[in-house]
Amino acid sequence: MSTIRVKQPHSLSTDEAKSRLADFETAMSKYGVTLDWKGARAKIKGMAVSGGIDVTADMVDLTLKLGMMARAAGVDADRLEASITKRLKSLFEE
Repeated sequence: MSTIRVKQPHSLSTDEAKSRLADFETAMSKYGVTLDWKGARAKIKGMAVSGGIDVTADMVDLTLKLGMMARAAGVDADRLEASITKRLKSLFEE
């Protein structure tokens, strides 16, 4: 099982940072992945992935675990990490 960890700093309120993640959530839903929010923390659930997102006063911390099905489907963890990093950076650029 591969684990992806991306940390994206920000200078927004926690609520604003969380609202900017709506575009990321929409992109993830195209792959059958959902985010279940409870406050400033979301559980990530999908057929071949799991993990979470924590939004704090100055950081978005994402952890994504790729299951065996993701690996069998040919998901490249390094490419996925680079894609997530790029997407989060674009959401929080000022």
